[in-house]
Amino acid sequence: MSDIGDIGFPDYFGYVTVTTDSTIGMLVVRGDLSSTSFKDALEFDLPEICGIKHYKEVSIAWMSPDELLFLCPKKETIGLISTLQRSLKNHHSLVVDVSDARSVFTLQGGKVREVIAKLAPVDVAPSQFGPGQIRRTRFGQIAAAFWMVSEEEVKIICFRSFGHYMYQQLCISSSEGSELDLWC
Repeated sequence: MSDIGDIGFPDYFGYVTVTTDSTIGMLVVRGDLSSTSFKDALEFDLPEICGIKHYKEVSIAWMSPDELLFLCPKKETIGLISTLQRSLKNHHSLVVDVSDARSVFTLQGGKVREVIAKLAPVDVAPSQFGPGQIRRTRFGQIAAAFWMVSEEEVKIICFRSFGHYMYQQLCISSSEGSELDLWC
């Protein structure tokens, strides 16, 4: 373990690196995602079910049939809230900043799939899950969501109140000597 991460957890260097990221802003947008006028008002192409789309400064994740998660630099959240509220003013909708209620973890390394497989009941085999997809699931007993940024980088979000527990289980699951060599 080395430098203190930005939410108080040190970076962990196992066979996969575990870090925290407090620079990501998160907005929940709820509304009728089946409505063409609602989708048009958002002015973004929305992701498919269980998908995540990345734009220059904004990523949009499908979270449920009536919920999207917008991710952006935290310093841009106020501007994005204003833009979304203005765009959706004629629609029954909700736009909420949840940035401070969530913890974000980044796993980096060639075996990130193994760490996920140890903790979440999701088939993360390369043929079943990859970049552009997101899953809401459980990591141990914690509700969480995760997506692959690349084949060697995964982002995980959970409620901030469970951040310490999530950090501990990620570090234990990525500790040297605990490799499974599932997808070599």
